[in-house]
Amino acid sequence: MGKLEQRSTKRSKKKNLQRVILATIAGVGVLSVGLLAPNVIGAMARLGLIPNKRQKEYIGSSASKMVKKGLLKYNGKFYELTSSGKERLHVWQFVDFKLDKPKKWDGKWRVVIFDIPEKKKGERDKIRRLFKEAGIVSLQKSVWVYPYECEDIITLLKTELGIGKDLLYLIVDEIENDRYLRDEFGLT
Repeated sequence: MGKLEQRSTKRSKKKNLQRVILATIAGVGVLSVGLLAPNVIGAMARLGLIPNKRQKEYIGSSASKMVKKGLLKYNGKFYELTSSGKERLHVWQFVDFKLDKPKKWDGKWRVVIFDIPEKKKGERDKIRRLFKEAGIVSLQKSVWVYPYECEDIITLLKTELGIGKDLLYLIVDEIENDRYLRDEFGLT
């Protein structure tokens, strides 16, 4: 394994460790240092993220770094998620969300159109980033297309980001000059 691959693997493990810690704290609400370690260690052991000899050191170091980044609060006894930590966890959950791709395309396009006000620019940018990561293709800045059912993630986004009235989900039979889209999604 080359140095670049090792760095990438190391970064991935750190990110997974942070996810496990945030998810553990989110699941319970507040965790003491004594309770954090066993819960996180068990989860990490199942994921194969850290060597056995230095488990508590890795967890403590990662939690301290997340406090410095503003993802966690530590009051001397307990770790709590901050609003930034909750937001980061939500983003990671969306990133991990995989859209189903049925074996056969039903010939319909799913089009998502949004017009989110400037005061909610952050939410608009999140949506664009999440759509790109999920494989939804941009037709224009606020018009995105996907060939398969994705209503669940759209409903979740509307609810989580509070943009229900600003985002429309359409199922259409035809998009003019869709050859490049068919190529993009491997539908030819």
